[in-house]
Amino acid sequence: MSLIKVLATNFVLPAEKPWNKSNFPNLQLSYISFIFLRKLKILSCLFVPLFLLSMTSCSEKKEAAYVEGLLYLDGKAVSIEIVDGLISRVKPLASGSGVPDVYLAPGLIDIQINGYMGVDFSDQELSSDQMHEATYALWKEGVTSYLPTLITRDHPRLAHSFSLLAGALDDEMIGMSIPGFHLEGPYISPVDGYRGAHPLQHVRLPDWEEFSEYQEKAHQGIKLITVAPEMEGAISFIKLCRESGVVVSLAHHNGSPEIIDQAVEAGASLSGHLGNGCANEINRHHNPLWPQLSNDGLSISIIADGSHLTKEEVRSFYKVKGAEGTILVSDALSFAGLPPGIYEKDGETYELTGEVVKFPSQNVLAGAAMPISRCITNAMKFTGCSLEEAIRMASTNPARLLGLDHLGEIKEGLRADLIQFVLEDGAMVIQKTWVAGKVVYLKE
Repeated sequence: MSLIKVLATNFVLPAEKPWNKSNFPNLQLSYISFIFLRKLKILSCLFVPLFLLSMTSCSEKKEAAYVEGLLYLDGKAVSIEIVDGLISRVKPLASGSGVPDVYLAPGLIDIQINGYMGVDFSDQELSSDQMHEATYALWKEGVTSYLPTLITRDHPRLAHSFSLLAGALDDEMIGMSIPGFHLEGPYISPVDGYRGAHPLQHVRLPDWEEFSEYQEKAHQGIKLITVAPEMEGAISFIKLCRESGVVVSLAHHNGSPEIIDQAVEAGASLSGHLGNGCANEINRHHNPLWPQLSNDGLSISIIADGSHLTKEEVRSFYKVKGAEGTILVSDALSFAGLPPGIYEKDGETYELTGEVVKFPSQNVLAGAAMPISRCITNAMKFTGCSLEEAIRMASTNPARLLGLDHLGEIKEGLRADLIQFVLEDGAMVIQKTWVAGKVVYLKE
């Protein structure tokens, strides 16, 4: 019970002097408390602490920031109130109220990205400055959260890479944008085609002790792992991963329908970059695509850059899984954003065309060369899906997959990771990016 209520319960105001706020214009004390304190002749003793208490209460009120635009869900004007890094209110605005003609959406979340703008997340000399550069470049593209992804390498190199990446988790500048890491391999198929651009000499069977060491180096930051379910010991490995809270993706594999069903029962929940990490020639009936598409326990991730999959493939996959069961990923390599040309890395030759990275020695694609924001507009063009559905596939769905319940939507109580953008000539052009309510990118 407050002091005022206590006083009002035990003391009666003199009838001859009613409360008049103008009598005490600079005080936040009621007349009841004033009369009581004056009668006890201790006003001077208690006034200061009461006044300071009132001032403290006022200073604790957080200052709000406001963002206006067209909500991605329905295109209607809204004002988003942000307090202490969280969305505190989403208020509809009247049409014609001077709202800027820009869309507002939750920040994009890329769960498979190997590097960007010349920064390779597997670089054995990766620095914090390089991580800052890559993160800023991704903020510029509307990506507010991402999983730095490592592919198949020898054990010492993977262990060292995770020890370097782990520092980013607690980085005051970029840590909020890196909720964890994705290990793609080394427990994948050794067969040409299905292996993709992963080096054959480092492909190996699933090893829980080895993976646990990687987790220790990563400060328990590995949130997603890609596995080939037909590999010896893979099913029990998948079960251990799920029991430890790691999401399991099936990719770079040639699993049979029976094996795929066992993997899902063990805890696998995603088919990674479906349609890629696959042999160039497959049996039209018996292949790993149909059982993954037909299994309701698997969501799919796809690379909708226009090169990894044809528009007909993207449209077909989308018709099966829908917006609820599809996740867009970039699968960008460190070459993404660089000029087209021939590049050398780890003794291998790669060809960057500007839209995709090719691996000539295997006649397969090595990875993508564009950010996930480009995949959003391509998905809309290829499938006819709405902006809301495309954003769901690039933000809401990956957040739910990883258990990031504080991200992926514009809703009261969630973290204010936001993007403001326009659609120009079929492209998403980011105007402004917020992470936890702070502006991290502003288009000049």
